[in-house]
Amino acid sequence: MKLTIYFAGEYWVGVVEDQADGKLRACRHIFGAEPHDAEVLDFVRHAMLPCLDATSQSVAQADSFTRKVSPKRLARQAAAETARNGVSTYAQEALKNELAHRKRVRQVESREERELQRERKREIARRKAKEKHRGR
Repeated sequence: MKLTIYFAGEYWVGVVEDQADGKLRACRHIFGAEPHDAEVLDFVRHAMLPCLDATSQSVAQADSFTRKVSPKRLARQAAAETARNGVSTYAQEALKNELAHRKRVRQVESREERELQRERKREIARRKAKEKHRGR
């Protein structure tokens, strides 16, 4: 499990990545102002696991072909990995999939809510028309 905190223009964002069974799950938490150590610790203790559990999408990671690597190349790769900051592309893909899923769910719910609202208005109009017809 990996937590990456970075500044995204106007606010601080934390991205949690979790690898299990060759699948990667990721979730994003917006801290707002620069988080203090206590705020990050509170997030890790209380909100990180529910945030990951709320993700419904996961991305299968490609199995990397392993072969013998020269020590110099390995040292260069290790240096590049430590110098690299930010979230992995797999995590970004998982976040994008989760966002698309939530968008579809939200669209369905809002469509149903609009239909209920229209039905309520129709019923009110019918009732008013009936009352006018009766001369009230």
